[in-house]
Amino acid sequence: MSLRIPFLKRPPTVAVVRLAGAIGMSGRGSLNDASLAPVLERAFKKGKPSAVALEINSPGGSPVQSALIGARIRRLAEEHNVPVLAFVEDVAASGGYWLASAADEIFADASSVVGSIGVVSAGFGAHVFLARQGVERRVHTAGESKSMLDPFRPEKEEDVARLKVLLNDIHANFIDHVTDRRGAKLADDASLFTGEVWLARRAEALGLIDGIGHLKPVLEARFGRKLRLRRYDAKKPFLSRIGLSVAEDALAAVEERAQFARFGL
Repeated sequence: MSLRIPFLKRPPTVAVVRLAGAIGMSGRGSLNDASLAPVLERAFKKGKPSAVALEINSPGGSPVQSALIGARIRRLAEEHNVPVLAFVEDVAASGGYWLASAADEIFADASSVVGSIGVVSAGFGAHVFLARQGVERRVHTAGESKSMLDPFRPEKEEDVARLKVLLNDIHANFIDHVTDRRGAKLADDASLFTGEVWLARRAEALGLIDGIGHLKPVLEARFGRKLRLRRYDAKKPFLSRIGLSVAEDALAAVEERAQFARFGL
């Protein structure tokens, strides 16, 4: 039990929310707006925090989930008038950088990987393999684009053209988000939105982050050494906690590992 003494000034509190992993992937432990909503709500509302700090370690994932999470962070920050600081660990790339740029300030370790402001779509083609095995693919649709990019049929130029339109539109949304959040901080550099990644010092020179620094030292320098950190994490589903979703979690781990591997991590 804590005894509250009237008129005694309490030390500042910063809520810390950890955003680690791929965004919106198939695993039940992935980052998505539905699972993070209650975590973010508590972080911004409980105990009137002086700030909310985001610990980010994500190679990206779903552009929609990235946008939903980022928009929720901004709504809560503005509703409760609470500043948001992001601290990048190994990587904040693609959707991970989308989350970081939802913060008012971004800090990173000198060896953190930052950027990848682009959009990628990857798949496979198995039509040659099926033909060699004597398997005939039969697809019937209502609507000429309904079976676009079917991996079991030869790739069509018109399907690729349609996909590129979609990717370019999503890329434009990403660019709009970053330029809106970072504004005049961004350098006039043609490579910013090409999907390139940089280590933190170069990212700082480009205006993608605000400085090199770690969570506790930066927060103590700003709010004092008596600062209290209150941590919030999304709870894993019950079956995952007791080990009964082994197959799905293993698949998610492989998928997430592949995402991180793109950045040499």
